[in-house]
Amino acid sequence: MALHTDKFAAYLRMLKDRSGQGYERLGKQAGASGSSLHRYCSGKSVPADYRVVHSFAKVCGASTEELRELHQLWALADAGRVDEAEQPAAATGADGAPSPRRRGYLAVAVAVVLLVTGGLVWLTADGSVPATGRYADRMLFSPACEPPVSMGQHDECVTEVQNLLVAAEGRLSVDGSFGPETLRRVTAFQVLAGLPARGVVDEATKNALYDHRTSMATWSAAVVEQRIRAVFTEAPDTAVAIARCASFLDPLWVLPNTNGSRNWGVFQISDARLLDLGGTPRRAFDPVWNIDAAHRLWSVHHDFHDWPACSAALETPQPH
Repeated sequence: MALHTDKFAAYLRMLKDRSGQGYERLGKQAGASGSSLHRYCSGKSVPADYRVVHSFAKVCGASTEELRELHQLWALADAGRVDEAEQPAAATGADGAPSPRRRGYLAVAVAVVLLVTGGLVWLTADGSVPATGRYADRMLFSPACEPPVSMGQHDECVTEVQNLLVAAEGRLSVDGSFGPETLRRVTAFQVLAGLPARGVVDEATKNALYDHRTSMATWSAAVVEQRIRAVFTEAPDTAVAIARCASFLDPLWVLPNTNGSRNWGVFQISDARLLDLGGTPRRAFDPVWNIDAAHRLWSVHHDFHDWPACSAALETPQPH
């Protein structure tokens, strides 16, 4: 896990050095303290919130491809940080190594766990242990898909992810390409499954996909429109047009912002607005809650100023 943290930190240092700016100045622009950025760049800690990483990278002038790669590196490092935090400390001897008695207990414990969870497990030719667990024989746990499946990939691992999302009643094309559409669906699936919305298919997401316990079934566009008209009785046509502009009337629509935050659901309610409204991304995926929340925002001034881009688009005369 330390290797992932080191790679992540090295990438951050590369961006920082290329910017030619100091930690304090970068911190002010990215909305983080200079000392925190120094810890991240030195590999002493990994930020729990990707938005900090995204803001830092943007300030440093990172390209779209670099942001994509950085997101994957952060996901790997963050997963390692969580895994290590959950590991209980092992008893050690005077020299810092597990005592002989402790080593014996560990050997027995490992043998018991392997027997109970998956039968006998043999070492491979290179000395590594094959994947274990309920889904060890599935494609996403094969060596080819060992890193998190993420944005920009185009292979059979992505096809498997897409097929599993479709099996969960997710609406997307199966083309083997991890693009924006797949990113939206993966993020929505993670929220619905109660997982961190990292946007990459890590081990926890793979397990959840194979569990088939999370449903992405939701309202059709026609039902969404009907609900909007019933709630926005004062301006039904405009409200439907705003929602169609924002999300194509898709209750599970997710859209990232340039600052690393995201917008959620039918009316694309932002992270900041969710805090104001006492909501969460999961609640924002409920079309009833989302549409009612949007109406509350509209009711403040009886206009659609919370959706400036869509409002402007509606006001722009269409060419004949």
